[in-house]
Amino acid sequence: MQAHTRELFREIFGRLKPPPTLTLSQWADKYRRLSSESSAEPGRWRTDKAPYQREIMDAVTDLTVSKVVVKSAAQVGKTDALILNPIGYYIHNDPSPIMVLQPTLQMAETFSKDRLSPMIRDTPVLSNKINEKSRTSGNTILQKIFPGGHVTMVGANSAASLASRPIRILLADEVDRYPITAGNEGDPLLLAMKRLTTFWNKRIVCVSTPTIKGMSRIELEYENSTQEEWNVPCPHCGEFQPLLWSQVQFNKENLDEINYICDKCGTVCSESEWKGQYIKGKFVAAFPRRKVRGFHLNTLASMFVDWREIVEKFLEANEKAKQGNIEPLKTWTNTEMGETWEEKGEQLDYEELYKRREKYGCEVPNEVLMLTAGVDTQDNRFEIEVVGWGVGKESWGIKYHVMYGDLKKPEIWNELGEFLSQEFHKADGTPMRIRCTCMDSGGHFTNEVYRFCKARLSQAVYAIKGYGGTNYPYINRPTTSNRVKVQLFKIGVDTGKTVLFQRLQVTDEGPNFCHFPRDKGAGYTLEYFRGLTAEQAVMTYVKGKAIVEWKLRDPSYRRNEPLDLRNYATAALEIVNPTLKEPGKKSRSAKRGRRTVSGGIE
Repeated sequence: MQAHTRELFREIFGRLKPPPTLTLSQWADKYRRLSSESSAEPGRWRTDKAPYQREIMDAVTDLTVSKVVVKSAAQVGKTDALILNPIGYYIHNDPSPIMVLQPTLQMAETFSKDRLSPMIRDTPVLSNKINEKSRTSGNTILQKIFPGGHVTMVGANSAASLASRPIRILLADEVDRYPITAGNEGDPLLLAMKRLTTFWNKRIVCVSTPTIKGMSRIELEYENSTQEEWNVPCPHCGEFQPLLWSQVQFNKENLDEINYICDKCGTVCSESEWKGQYIKGKFVAAFPRRKVRGFHLNTLASMFVDWREIVEKFLEANEKAKQGNIEPLKTWTNTEMGETWEEKGEQLDYEELYKRREKYGCEVPNEVLMLTAGVDTQDNRFEIEVVGWGVGKESWGIKYHVMYGDLKKPEIWNELGEFLSQEFHKADGTPMRIRCTCMDSGGHFTNEVYRFCKARLSQAVYAIKGYGGTNYPYINRPTTSNRVKVQLFKIGVDTGKTVLFQRLQVTDEGPNFCHFPRDKGAGYTLEYFRGLTAEQAVMTYVKGKAIVEWKLRDPSYRRNEPLDLRNYATAALEIVNPTLKEPGKKSRSAKRGRRTVSGGIE
């Protein structure tokens, strides 16, 4: 009996003892197995095959580091080293709730099936903890459960998958490919980071190939980190230096010999001589005292790619650039050099949108199923836009109107009320009224706006207040905590601008496409389109986080009312949240018995 008790206590204390002190690279070298589906050399993981990975991996499990940022080329093994290995480490060595954030839900599923499941299957210490074959294990494609935690894979484009999941470890892959907003809910990375707040020992890993300068999240994260560059000693003089494309020497007529010129002593050495020094390489930090560890790598450092391949891709891309196609050179800069491509931030061409106007032949096109409006309140005028909505949130500008007057007097308020109450007509004479209006309550006439809206609650005229920041949801529940006790909606205006700009870039008629009328009386002048595109999204860094801010393209031109109004009219649609369908057709919900309202709206 005593022997049995001793054995029981030995097993209990064996389970309670702390995990062995291993760095991430040590764990990978000891336990990780590479799968045939993802590796040309399946079997035991060896960090020495890619020496630059060691310091980055060990930073992930460093107790003094809570955030690691990696801006890198495409073919340096970052997914294996910095997404899969941390998953394996924490499952086996330090069980925790983990989230893997991929650009899309589809990519999250692909990652799970093609990368994560094979690793679990082929790494014994992981397959012992996660039984994917058991129907009662609770495991799915997007969630793997193990004792002490889980791995949940989500898409940055899916707001629902980012909500209400407390996590300790966030592994954010290809962050430059994330949408600026997850649906209407705000910045996906910031939404995911909110899930970490309950853990003092949280970890964040942000990994990505960079994209466009000024809109690259990973570049901004890197710029606010330690900024560590991979340095290698010269085979001749031994001086450490980063690997720069400018130092690569080749003859484009004969690529059999590619060399590298030492930036310190000028000696020319071969690729093999330099790669022989990689085992001695190290990262050198520009700002070693910063809390966020940031690393940069280009493909010259990769042990998986020959320099000849890099040069061939450059020559091909450069030749196409000479012919006017700059895209391959942009891709080469991003994926081979791990650098952003410098160009103006993404902007909409207002003159092109102006040219896209079309003749409706009537006030309201037949495809329009519902009208909404936005009202902007200025000191000496109201500006109003009426927008028509169809299937798939295809939109039609109906009327843009400016109403001048003294807002201290009732006449202009009465005129506004009459405008919002009027009928608009389709070609066959069918009348339509504005279903919902959002009215800006900022400025000097806040209480007047409140009273105006309260008196027209039956017309669904709502006061709104805009809040900046793409981490702010587009539509929030209304409050009545104001002097007039009117329903006030708080609107995430930057999130709305992001959604709008995405729609303005749709070029094919159909879902999300934006139509504009050519009729002179409709008010869609060249100045309207200049105002509609007056702002642009710019990536910036605030309180330790990369965020998107909307700023004027030209500080001297501040007439952005058309942008705000389309935003408000869109918010009105989201508040009503109708199911828009083609007239005469029933949606699936209607077929199941849901009440259907005539006019194509449920």
